Amino acid sequence: MEAEAAIGQPELTDEERAAKRMLLYKNIEAAMQIPWYYMAAIDQYEHSLRDARRDLDKAKGAVGIYIEPEKWSGIMNPDKNDNNPLSITFFGGIGQDGNGDGVADISSDEDLLYTLANHILAYGTDQDNFRIALWNYYKRDKAVGFIMGNAALFKKYGRIDLQEKAFPVPVRTHYSYRSTWGAGRGWGGRRIHEGTDIFADYGLPVRSTCFGIIEMKGWNKYGGWRIGIRDINNTYHYFAHLSGFKSGLNVGQIVEPGMVIGGVGSTGYGPPGTSGKFPPHLHYGMYKDNGFIEWSFDPTPHLRMWERKDLAKRRK
Repeated sequence: MEAEAAIGQPELTDEERAAKRMLLYKNIEAAMQIPWYYMAAIDQYEHSLRDARRDLDKAKGAVGIYIEPEKWSGIMNPDKNDNNPLSITFFGGIGQDGNGDGVADISSDEDLLYTLANHILAYGTDQDNFRIALWNYYKRDKAVGFIMGNAALFKKYGRIDLQEKAFPVPVRTHYSYRSTWGAGRGWGGRRIHEGTDIFADYGLPVRSTCFGIIEMKGWNKYGGWRIGIRDINNTYHYFAHLSGFKSGLNVGQIVEPGMVIGGVGSTGYGPPGTSGKFPPHLHYGMYKDNGFIEWSFDPTPHLRMWERKDLAKRRK
């Protein structure tokens, strides 16, 4: 009967899922003195990996953390589905009982969070030791950087539902665009166009499309003056050919949807300062990282959705 009831339970809404996740992080903070936004940042990164990879199933619970069964139960453990905390420890597994039910369940939100929290606690809960714990767990500098960015965002805003987006230029202004992702490019050698060009008046404000961290700012011979922003979904938002940057912007800075970061320009295709080799436009690209590699994808469907939402806001 209980199994039938569980199957019949309605799917959690995004708001309910976010609330459940926050409660789990706060419980870890209360029990283990690990700041909630550290656990939230790890979990958000793991959710983004599940969304980007085909070899990982979607999370069945509220928590997205994935731990390989062999790592959970122990490499030498003959039972890869072992959930006994004593035998798991005997075989060198990391799985632990986080909710006190006597079972180390790899599918339990509480057990997953508690197990990973214990790994962190072995190093310390300050920022420097948290970085060390992350590196020793993921063995990837990028993963450490992405998670630290998530933690900074969650700490600043005190919440994890930071999915709001904005169209990169003000709506109801003079601009036009269409999908040009994947088209051929000739300058600098044969390559494909990894974004969508939004043609607009020179100097029209360019805005952050997301809550995120400025990961890169400066000159590129192809993109001219450009900025890269990483959001909590591990998506990289790339803005190129800018006329310049908003004063005071720095790498590592937090930005919000709609925040002005620069202006539409025509820079690029040469050494620093080169401009005017093509009509003014914003090159906007999106890239996804899956924990191993990063690739570009067509941003046009997202741009059209964000444009519609911004237009709807203007009509209110």
